Amino acid sequence: MILFSSWKGEVVDNRGKTPEEALEPKAIRLPEEFFKGEKIKAFFGWDGIVIRDPSVDLLEMAWRYGEALAKESCGKCTPCGFGTRIVREILEGMVKGEAGPEYLKVLRDLCHFIKDSSRCSIGQTGPVPILHLIQYFGKELEERISSKRPPSGGRYRYKVTAPCLNACPANLDIPRYVEEIREGRYEESLETIRRGVCLPGTLGRVCVRPCEANCRRALVDGPIAIRLLKRFVADYRRERALRTQVEERERSGKRVAVIGAGPAGLACAYYLAVKGHDVVIFERHDSPGGMAFFGIPSYRLPRDVLLEEVDWIRKHGVEIRFGVTVGKDVTLSDLLKEFDAVFIGVGAQGSGRLGVEGEDKGYRGLIPGVEYLHDVNREVDPYPEGKRVVVVGGGNVAMDCVRASFRIGKEDVHLVYRRSRAEMPADPEEVKDAEEEGVQFHFLCNPKRIIAEDGKVVAVELIRMELGEPDESGRRRPIPVPGSEFVIETDILVPAVGQVVDISFIRPEDGIEVTRRNTIIVDPETLQTTREGVFAAGDCVTGPDVLVRAIAGGRKAAVRIDRFLRGEPLGATEAEKFQEFFSAIGVFDPEEKVGVPGGMERREPEKLDPERRKRTFEEVEKGFGPQEALQEASRCLKCYRIGMIAY
Repeated sequence: MILFSSWKGEVVDNRGKTPEEALEPKAIRLPEEFFKGEKIKAFFGWDGIVIRDPSVDLLEMAWRYGEALAKESCGKCTPCGFGTRIVREILEGMVKGEAGPEYLKVLRDLCHFIKDSSRCSIGQTGPVPILHLIQYFGKELEERISSKRPPSGGRYRYKVTAPCLNACPANLDIPRYVEEIREGRYEESLETIRRGVCLPGTLGRVCVRPCEANCRRALVDGPIAIRLLKRFVADYRRERALRTQVEERERSGKRVAVIGAGPAGLACAYYLAVKGHDVVIFERHDSPGGMAFFGIPSYRLPRDVLLEEVDWIRKHGVEIRFGVTVGKDVTLSDLLKEFDAVFIGVGAQGSGRLGVEGEDKGYRGLIPGVEYLHDVNREVDPYPEGKRVVVVGGGNVAMDCVRASFRIGKEDVHLVYRRSRAEMPADPEEVKDAEEEGVQFHFLCNPKRIIAEDGKVVAVELIRMELGEPDESGRRRPIPVPGSEFVIETDILVPAVGQVVDISFIRPEDGIEVTRRNTIIVDPETLQTTREGVFAAGDCVTGPDVLVRAIAGGRKAAVRIDRFLRGEPLGATEAEKFQEFFSAIGVFDPEEKVGVPGGMERREPEKLDPERRKRTFEEVEKGFGPQEALQEASRCLKCYRIGMIAY
């Protein structure tokens, strides 16, 4: 049971109570373990303290927490920089018997001063656990200090997080790279980003930015434009043709084969290469990038941006062999004979089915979404005689299909989605852009039958839907409305209702188990498949997902493969476990009242005029210049906070 909690102002005090009498805190659900078998005894963090085990030496934990607080203070404002050092020294004196209980008042007043006067969240939230400890355990602290009992030698772990950082699948240190932009240190900012993602210019254009949904500045006047700031530093170097010397690293002598040159494969290859391993990527297409190259139109992601970032990866020693189909030109077993480990990072490059009448007839004009984009992204019209297009789906692939249709000369473009606009998984910005460009939306509709004449699509019969009870996704299930059928005439019907993974190259003798969803089974912590030495991540494990999660998966796999090659344990890192821990307790509070006055509003990027852009593949969104980036970065509240566990 929880002995005491003061988290988020909810005080639950179970001291002296039996387990039956004890109350459970509602403001926090403290996980039982950190690593397996490592019981969490107490937690100190930005919103208070939570104590589970009465044996925890609270004074010693406060001292260790004070050490972490002083270490993580940037020192750029006096209250936090100097104040946290004094806090640490007072707590150390108390633990070592050199400072008496009378210093508790000094400590309390100093912590209040730091909390009220600091410029960033380290100083504003860091003193909270110490203040709560003094407030609710003052008598116990006085007795502990007076006893001059030596430190108990407890075990502690701590980590710095932030709401945006915790929301990022790649766990990017966003406050740091934003601050480096504000200070004009663009090279350092780019290096901070590259420690987490190897395609900053690409993600700076197409990331779905979960970080911005967890930005505390949004509770004031609008989130920081985090994605655009990432793009700025990547473009700054690129536009000025700045070259960074690739650091020579000692080679390990180990070789790794990577299957697929998409985001997951590129990330895994890059982070293995910088650790000194020799990496060869096997790619069946003639270009790298996977769905980032073939599935995202160039008006969103210019090809030269992606290809230059891939070249930068290759300069680190990564070899890419194009036109090699694993399963046909070389088998997985062949690779295991030649290489010390194998990573599978193939993406979801197949299209899902509509499941409607006429879908299996082979009609001209019925073109799966991924196939449609493959052609469009080569600026090839897959069906020139057709000028009317209906796309079915509500995700970003569907948005790309409808918006790209205008750019290859289509005149009448419709999007059909079975739920309401509120349930659409597509990026709201993409939906808005599509509306501006003239796409006609049909919400709460679903295809029922494909109508064809002489083997060609001429129309699609739709039925209206209504929303019922929530399904497993949490969204309300669409239900057909009897008798509501209607017809839209069209030349081209594009199903964009999901993507599927092709892992047909895996043979039974390879010893790799797969799911009924045709994804690869891996150990969630090690990312190793059921075949030793073979690892996998990205869409082939998760099913279709966003680019940033594929990159994060590839980087995580690189860490595991590096350990495998060195004969080290493959389990989760401390940073990963803290990411899980912070996600479990919650770092972002959408109900928080942020006591910061609104200042400069969020800067929105300049975009091409809708009528002009819909007929060209020119990049729609323009990035920030140095002055705009400086102004936007200056809006950041630098919401770092520290969490420490006793175990």
